[in-house]
Amino acid sequence: MADDQKPLLIKRYASRRLYNTETSDYVTLEDIAGFIRGGREVQIVDLKSGDDLTRQYLLQIIAEHESRGESVLPTNVLNDLVRSYTTTATSAVPQFLAASFEMFRDSQSKWVENMGKTNPMAGMPTMPGMEALQAQQEAFLKAMTGGMSGTWSGPAPDDAKDGSKPAVPPESDDLNVIKAQLAELQKKLSKLDK
Repeated sequence: MADDQKPLLIKRYASRRLYNTETSDYVTLEDIAGFIRGGREVQIVDLKSGDDLTRQYLLQIIAEHESRGESVLPTNVLNDLVRSYTTTATSAVPQFLAASFEMFRDSQSKWVENMGKTNPMAGMPTMPGMEALQAQQEAFLKAMTGGMSGTWSGPAPDDAKDGSKPAVPPESDDLNVIKAQLAELQKKLSKLDK
């Protein structure tokens, strides 16, 4: 396994300071979050006992982001997670979450790949219950691109030859279309929030 594929080993000292064993310096939780966002796996162990503290620190990073208003987890999902600790579904929840995030990462990768194609949403896998999310993504993309379908909107080949320019609709029309699309997207989002 290559060095960049091995988990980055962080040791926690008795003083609770976190030590990066690769760079031989102390790091913060935000540094660790940066490593993870950069695609690096981390492992945090207690220097004295050797206990793996990774889960504890990852949960702390999530809690800090949530407390700063960077909410990713809706309240109903948090409630379901709390319930899962007290039900017989506890054993199924980790596998479900891991599979869900794997599908999300795959979908995200495919979406990025398709951004340059005619229809950016083509090829997205259809997952049960994800139709509404996919429709929102399409509406958002349409709103952000001004309704462009990925086709060239410049002069037609014939126009380029004779030097004439295609008719351009007034900017106010484009702005009104975008406003309408954003209003429609906002309605859809507010329905999901309920």
